[in-house]
This record gives sequence, structure tokens and C-alpha cells, in this order.
Amino acid sequence: MAVPSLDTRQLPPELFGGPGAHDDAVTSRSQRWRHHWQGRIATSPRYPWIVLAVVLFGLFSVGFTITILSVSIPSIAAEFDSNVSTITWVVTGPLLAFAVAGPAMGKLGDLYGHRRVYCWSMAAVGVFAALTALSWNAGSLIGFRTLGAATGAAVGPASIAMINRMFPREKRVQAMGYWSMVGAGGPVIGVVAGGPIVEAFGWRWIFIAQVPLTFIGLVLALVLLPETERRERVAFDWRGALLLAAGATSLLFAINRGPLWGWSDPFILAGLGLAPVAVAAFIFWEARAPSALLPLTYLRRRNFTFGIITQFFTNFAYMGGFVITPIFLYAVFGYPETKIGGLMIARPLAFSITGPLAGYVALRVGERTAAVVGSMCVVASMVALSSVALGTSDLVVIVALALSGIGLGCSAPALAASMVNSVEDHDIGVAGAFQQMMTQLGVVIGIQVMLTVSVVRTASVGEVAAYGEAYLVGGAMAAVGVVTACFVRSSNRSVPEAPVSFPAASFKNTVV
Repeated sequence: MAVPSLDTRQLPPELFGGPGAHDDAVTSRSQRWRHHWQGRIATSPRYPWIVLAVVLFGLFSVGFTITILSVSIPSIAAEFDSNVSTITWVVTGPLLAFAVAGPAMGKLGDLYGHRRVYCWSMAAVGVFAALTALSWNAGSLIGFRTLGAATGAAVGPASIAMINRMFPREKRVQAMGYWSMVGAGGPVIGVVAGGPIVEAFGWRWIFIAQVPLTFIGLVLALVLLPETERRERVAFDWRGALLLAAGATSLLFAINRGPLWGWSDPFILAGLGLAPVAVAAFIFWEARAPSALLPLTYLRRRNFTFGIITQFFTNFAYMGGFVITPIFLYAVFGYPETKIGGLMIARPLAFSITGPLAGYVALRVGERTAAVVGSMCVVASMVALSSVALGTSDLVVIVALALSGIGLGCSAPALAASMVNSVEDHDIGVAGAFQQMMTQLGVVIGIQVMLTVSVVRTASVGEVAAYGEAYLVGGAMAAVGVVTACFVRSSNRSVPEAPVSFPAASFKNTVV
């Protein structure tokens, strides 16, 4: 498939080394060299796709380790003379941090420049990856992993913002097809590949390898990425960020720990009670804040609100089904880990193929159709998995898992693009981060709810039927996503495509 080119004739001459390309502030030889190559590369009609490739490389290097240690929890607990419940936080902590820190990181990018925030985030991820590899006990491992995820949470929103500023609105869904493939596929690949890697080399080598990956991503970003403009005289909404973080953290914490500690535990009850209070306080403050973290007017835009709601429900089923399926195959079928991994690969493989293709298809059929069809595929996947029992062919499992990959690969790019197109350009970062947070909420809640159903119902209906009911719960949530996707409006494709433009300062004084 040919990669489309974009018209760069409208770019300012300063971008390509013409008059004004180097002002008095740019004096060092290294800076001149960087600006020279940036200017030359930016003249290419393929430059937006080069930027896309660079940020996706960084996104993968950050995201693939988020869940990779889930397969190594027992062995890590034994190594550090700890217990499984404690070591579980090497997965739970990063997931919470990734969701909670996202909106603040996205807003920082909107205010101070997405390239700058992206590069600082990549550098921090590399540092914490090295520290993780050197962890000496359970506390240090959990702390470094959580801090690495918190700082790495900026990469997703910053990459969304840079991608969408490089492509016109009509082409964003194509680019977001690739972004969705890497953003959702990276952690899944981590889970699937984690077992063999850890078994062969040990868990520390995962993070040793992450250090050069993030370093390469940082160098590419410094050389190739354009800066987005900074917003002057706009203060960061710390109060809004803290209120939103408190609401999201308390809810995620309660849902994650509730099945283990019991729903009557005082800490769980406190978390469930604090969440709505913090969210209400956030809404109250944002309606009056001089520089709101998230302008509440966006909630009245159907593509923003219904797009995020649909992603919440589809990810509920998508990740919930992904987590309980290997447990189901091991407990009921007695399959070994290698065979389970071979079956599970059907889903990320289907996603990786469908995501980019769906971006092109959505240009013709519209974001609404792509989102509805994708959500329906996730529903079909859950229904098919609910029918699996002893004697069922492995082909049924493979097709059902592939349907999930096709479903999210079809809907995610369309929903992400429609959401980004519904907000102002200077709020793309925080909007993308808010989407990231709500998606993560769907992931965590879906995993916990579907796991709880499969465990609680086993005593009453048997193991096979209990997993079947868990899948049906996921299917019901995905069906809600089908309904909400119907309210998404497709882009107006009758408007002529405008050439991509960059601010005149894109490659001037772009220091980190």
C-alpha cells in the first residue's frame, strides 16, 4: 500500500534553512547541524510519516514493559523473599500511574511544547528502566516501575498531539490507525513475549534492553521532531490535576484491590467513597478555573464524549477477555504456557493488521461506521468465547480472539481521530491524555470485574460456565459501546484537504 504524501509547499521558508533559519541564539555547531538536517528532512513530502514513525518507536519502547512482568510475579516474589500479593504491584502500580499522570502530562505538553515534554519523558523512562534493572528489593522494584510509568505517561499524549498537528483533519484517522496499533499492541506484546524472554534471560534483561531503546528514541526525537508552540501567560491547573488524580487513583485502587482485600475493607470503602467526591470537586473547580485542565465545554461535544465512552466499554471487554482467556485455557483445558501463548498471539496479530488498514477504510466509510462495526466485532468475540468448552476446537478460540483484535483495531483509530478533531489544537495533548485515562479505567475495571465473575460463579455453576458468564458480561459492556458509537459523527469529507502547516519556530531554538 503506497504511503500518501502531503503538500509541504506552504511551509515557511525559515523551516528549510532560508532567511531567519538561524538566529543569534543558535550558536553552537551541534545546534546548527541539527537544524540543518531538520530543515532538509522537513522538505520531504514524507516528513509527516517520518514523524509518525519516530513517535511510534518511542511509544513502543515505553509501553511494551507496562504489563510484561505479569508473567514473572511468582519468580520475582521468590527472588526478593516477598509474597505474590506485594509483587503484584509491579504491574498494578504502573497501570495506576500511567492512567493518573496522563492528563497532567498532556496539559504540560499543551502549555510548554510537546516535543520538549516528549523528550524529557523518554529520558526519564530510560533512567528508571536502568534503575529497575538494578532493583535490590520489592520496594525499590515497585517504586522504580511506578515512577517510570508516571513519567512515561507523557509519551502517549505528546505523540498524539504531534501526529495530529502533522496531518490534516481528513488524514488523522489513517495516522491514528498506526498509533492505536502500537499504543494498544505494545503492552499486549509485552504479556505474550514476556514469558519466553524471562525464561531465557531473566526479568532484569527486559529493562536492560529498554535503556538503549529509549536512548535511540530520544536521539531520533531530538533530531527529527518539530516543536509545537508554547502558550504564553497560561498557568498550569495544579488544583484540577490533583483533584482528577485523586478521583482516578481512589477508584482504580478500590477496584483493583477490592477482590483481594474484600469489598467491606475500610480502605476499599474509603476509595469508593472518595472517587465521586473528588470527581465532583474537579468538575466544580474546572467550571470556574481561569485556565482549566480540561475545558468542560468539550464534554458537550458528542465526538469527544461518546468517543471516550465507547473506548471505555470496548476496552472493558477487550482487556478483560485477554486476561481471563489464558487462565481459562490453563485451568479448564490444561494447556501448557507455550501453547496458550501461541493461541493468544491471534489477537495482537489481528490488531496489528487491522489497525492501519482500518484507518484507510474509515476515510471512505466514516468514523461512525468504523466504530460501530469494530464494537460489534468485540461483542461477537465475547459471545464466541462464552461458548468455548471441553472438546471445542482451538480454531474457535483463535477466531474469537482474532475478532477482538479486529474489533479494537477497527474502532480505536476512528474514535481517537474523531475525538481529537473535536477539540482545539492547543488542547490536543490533554484531550489525548484524558482519553488515555478513561481507556485505562475501562481496562482495569474490565479485568477486575470479569475475573471476579469467573471466580465467584465457579462454585455455583461450574468452572466452564463461570468463565462463559464472565465473557458474556464483557459482551454486554461492549454492546453498550455499540450503542454509544452510533452517536459519533463522521468527518465532513467534502471539505478540500488543506496543506499541512507548521509554526515558523518549529525548528528554531528547539532545545529540551
